[in-house]
Amino acid sequence: MKALFDQVSYKTSKMVTRQYSTSFSLGIRFLNKDFHKSIYAIYGFVRFADEIVDSFHDYDKKQLLDEFKRDTYLSIERGISLNPILNSFQEAVNKYKIDNVLIESFLKSMTMDLEKKVYTEEDYKEYILGSAEVVGLMCLCVFTEGDKNAYKQLKPYAMALGSAFQKINFLRDLNADYVGLGRNYFPNLSLSELNEKSKVEIEKDIQLDFDKGLQGIKMLPKKSRLGVYVAYIYYISLFNKIKKLNHKNILESRVRIPNSQKMVLFAGSYVRNGLNML
Repeated sequence: MKALFDQVSYKTSKMVTRQYSTSFSLGIRFLNKDFHKSIYAIYGFVRFADEIVDSFHDYDKKQLLDEFKRDTYLSIERGISLNPILNSFQEAVNKYKIDNVLIESFLKSMTMDLEKKVYTEEDYKEYILGSAEVVGLMCLCVFTEGDKNAYKQLKPYAMALGSAFQKINFLRDLNADYVGLGRNYFPNLSLSELNEKSKVEIEKDIQLDFDKGLQGIKMLPKKSRLGVYVAYIYYISLFNKIKKLNHKNILESRVRIPNSQKMVLFAGSYVRNGLNML
């Protein structure tokens, strides 16, 4: 029965999420259970594409990504894939009518990672749109459960929040991206030119995204609000930690939140949400 294979596919996406991101996994637990399968599926899809361009250095990445793209669209069209990650993803796409435009934008950003090393302002905006903002919109399709008016209203806030999360990842991975992968996402800025002034300018831009994203969180349906707020709390904590560091420090080590501290943050999020204190 396909139902059994679908269950295996879902468990595979869940396992991938838990292996790659304890923080994201914890955030999903605070969502209504109705959303778990689809959000795990979206993360698994995004994670595998990202792994192709970031990790598989001994293989033909372009060929792997082209095959992944082909198999993605084929799975959506057929309603099945023998790749359990794609089978899980297509189920979410077809159930919540996730627009192919969002998927195309995401995969285009993954292609940019194979080709781009230094990003212009235009490249930077396009990359963030595809790698983060549209992923937020995929999740929003799930959270709004087919309510087109709610989706339209929340769309700019979801994009801002996705943008904030991605820019935080850029900051905390500055050294790894440049040294390990030869990439510099921030436009018109080389690592040798990073100083306190440029760091503060980047942080101001991120703060604007966070502020707008929080407005949207407050407007989310109850079934999804807490889970998204937990993710917000995690990233805003990373952001606050980065702001306290000297610009040289963020080039030396990746900023992290210890698991014990994560649990405290998440517990506080649960209480604030329950008391309508967001």
